[in-house]
Amino acid sequence: MRFYRLKADKAASATGDIIATSRWGLPGSECPVCGAIWASAGTAYPCVDLSDHPLRAALEKPRAEPIEEFERLRESVRPWLPPGVPIPPGTRLGPLVGTARGNFGAFFFQNPWTLLARREAAEQLLAHGVRSLKGCSPELRFAPKKNPPELLELQLPPLARLHEDCLPQRPPPCARCGRDGFELPKNLLLDASSLPPGEELFRLSNFATVLVGSERFKDAVHHLGLDGIEFHELALR
Repeated sequence: MRFYRLKADKAASATGDIIATSRWGLPGSECPVCGAIWASAGTAYPCVDLSDHPLRAALEKPRAEPIEEFERLRESVRPWLPPGVPIPPGTRLGPLVGTARGNFGAFFFQNPWTLLARREAAEQLLAHGVRSLKGCSPELRFAPKKNPPELLELQLPPLARLHEDCLPQRPPPCARCGRDGFELPKNLLLDASSLPPGEELFRLSNFATVLVGSERFKDAVHHLGLDGIEFHELALR
């Protein structure tokens, strides 16, 4: 099975634009051991509903907190999330809330790590056999327009990892906060042993801004003539 990095198709003719942010989110973390004040970009669980969470007000404003407060809030939301998923500082939770305008193709990247699909495109992919496709409706106000599209924000779990052979030499992760700081390498190499069986669409667990699709997903997108995504094959080791 081959795997591909997913990027926005710059040649697509759609004019859509979304200005929105997740309804809730965990704060960044201030670590007393390594001294880092940090948050992880990319990790998001849009299908999580914290409407009844007792601490939801504390999850509405982006900020950094001492690590003990971050950990308290992280543990409070853990029961609302899928079992075993990574929950780093800065994890975004719940649907996108904001405004949208323009024309949208089958897929739309709000930014390189936030992928939305038209509902009919997602339904076509499911009917075509793409099994691991989960999305939830964002809360978007569209500029005046007849019949605005129904969009889904895709929930892409952090699963596979970059192989150490493509990563720079660096200190070990912080023993207190777990931060493993490195820039994204130019040439990506996937750790084949970390690839999730049966998953067609996911993000990397050690660099969550990188979205990955399987060969099965790519073939289905091309077979159905769906636009908005470029596929760049990734090496495995």
